Amino acid sequence: MDPKQLLELIELIHAQKDVPKEAIFLGLEEALAAGVRKRLGVGEELEVTIERATGEVTIEDDEEVYELDMQDLGRIAAQAVKQGFQQRIREAERDVLYEEYEARVGTLVNGVVQRYEGQDLVVNMGRSEAHLGREDRVRGETYAPGDRIRAIVVEVRKDGSRVRIQLSRTHPDLVRRLFELEVPEIADSIIEIKRVVREPGYRTKMAVQSSDPKIDCIGACVGVRGSRIKAVIDELRGERIDIIRWSDSLETLIMNGLKPATIHLDNIYPDEAQHSAVVLVDEEQQSLAIGKRGQNVRLASRLCGWEIDIKTREEFFGTEGAEGEAPIEGAQDTSADEFFGESGSAHADAAPSEDGATDKTKTSDSDSEPEGAAVATAADEGNSASDEGADGKQEGEV
Repeated sequence: MDPKQLLELIELIHAQKDVPKEAIFLGLEEALAAGVRKRLGVGEELEVTIERATGEVTIEDDEEVYELDMQDLGRIAAQAVKQGFQQRIREAERDVLYEEYEARVGTLVNGVVQRYEGQDLVVNMGRSEAHLGREDRVRGETYAPGDRIRAIVVEVRKDGSRVRIQLSRTHPDLVRRLFELEVPEIADSIIEIKRVVREPGYRTKMAVQSSDPKIDCIGACVGVRGSRIKAVIDELRGERIDIIRWSDSLETLIMNGLKPATIHLDNIYPDEAQHSAVVLVDEEQQSLAIGKRGQNVRLASRLCGWEIDIKTREEFFGTEGAEGEAPIEGAQDTSADEFFGESGSAHADAAPSEDGATDKTKTSDSDSEPEGAAVATAADEGNSASDEGADGKQEGEV
């Protein structure tokens, strides 16, 4: 092959497949070496080198330099060169794709639903295909070929000559990334999302904190007349979102996390040894604190990293209602960061049990929350707010 034509071919492959030129040169050298060894019947010591600037091909081993025209390889050796080169180009494409998406793990991607493969949804993302498994789809969501979809990249791995990209719409980071798109203050790191816990398709609790005292973190996330949070809710297809204010005090964080229930700070008693906290509530606030099938207290437990036990005064002090009883021994104002560290991950102790509630949590007899529970849904759009985005300055649920 003419050296100039060889360089033009390499340039064309580089442009079409976005594979680095060096990878193409190396793949072609290895394929040619395999074909020449087959043609000449020599060992592995034979090497083929292509001059990067001129395209000249050199064939040599430890003892001599061979003069061989590529056109004289013969049909069998030429076929071996072709197959070997194609295989190396596919591997190079796989490596480029793997490196690209491995760096995008945890980020938001857009795609178009292409087809179903068993229980998996195959999503076309342009240069590649990704898989959205049944366990990574929100219960009740349905898609048809041609639908646009947003999801989080959760895993990228090499699978033979291909790259398998796994997506998720149930991961808490999906909510985090959607708010980063809708709230400029979060993208600019003025407002920090400290923790997101989620029961996909039902409810999410998100704790936020502002580094600028002039900016209200809850109001900024809600937006003028709920415009920002409504965009996120619409993407999540109606999932309810509670935005609460983060606090370094464990008691305050528990109080905020249990909203919309009204909790008094003096009625929260943490037990460091058991990594749990007893919260006393008025009887009319009990079902609101627990939530539908224990959902509110379960999410609050995961948000705080402590198991939370909701009790009325009668349950805690006895039927006599001895209000003068001393608080639990060892109760103190405790820093939340001291117990779940900088990673921000909730402790496994607070995970729901098979019946849908934490082990110690009392579930509500009612399947619905009492009227008046302020939660962030699409219906909240009509809530009054000032033009400065002061919506949701009430701490707790938006």
